[in-house]
Amino acid sequence: MLTRRIIPCLDVKAGRVVKGISFLNHRDAGDPVQLAAFYNESGADELVFYDITASSDERNIMVEVVEQVARQVFIPLTVGGGIRSVDDMYRMLRAGADKVSINTAAVLNPQLIEDGAKRFGSQCIVLSMDARRINEPGQPSQWNVFTHTGRDPRPTGLDAIEWAKRVVDLGAGELVINSMDADGTGAGYDNELLAAISAQVGVPVIASGGAGKPEHLLAALHEGQADAVLAASIFHFGTYTVEAVKDYLAAQGIPMRRTPRPV
Repeated sequence: MLTRRIIPCLDVKAGRVVKGISFLNHRDAGDPVQLAAFYNESGADELVFYDITASSDERNIMVEVVEQVARQVFIPLTVGGGIRSVDDMYRMLRAGADKVSINTAAVLNPQLIEDGAKRFGSQCIVLSMDARRINEPGQPSQWNVFTHTGRDPRPTGLDAIEWAKRVVDLGAGELVINSMDADGTGAGYDNELLAAISAQVGVPVIASGGAGKPEHLLAALHEGQADAVLAASIFHFGTYTVEAVKDYLAAQGIPMRRTPRPV
């Protein structure tokens, strides 16, 4: 059975890791380079670095910070935020990223997914999706894709499930599905959304938005059928350690990777 991955997420704003609730009211969580080194030593399977205001500020991602982070980690590193072209992807991969994540740019120019996959391989292209539930109570579940979620969330009119299917057809090798409703609340992932997308695509789906306790990660892997879980607050503020979460999930029968500790 394939092992499941635990992925801490570094949301970076103005050179600092932050975490908010539904993208607002950010709390400072520390220095990204120091946190990256900490998670590398703590048994994280991968690490995600998002420059969360690069797209909304219409500026390039902080290459220098990415380079510093990459020097501290020996686990796969995904970088996103402000990546708008194949050249941007190349710059991030040269800076030390193993994968690049695109969101707003993919909505504005879906061809970017295919172009990136052709040049670097689908395994390097991650599609990050910010989705919000739009159906009224009692109606069939439906989610809309949003862009520019760092400062100015904009609805795209795209159905989240249909968008997921399309980006995989274009060459995305992995999907990060972030629930805007659950993000930062600590109340659990949107497992209905995760399961709906997981049933429609043949690439790994990563749950994002809402982790507050290990039981939430378990539910995302079971009910949401996710292949990996991304979390921020529960790790950044010391509520749980990566190792403790892995121990809990392993005890529930979830296959976990055990990263060898450096001697």
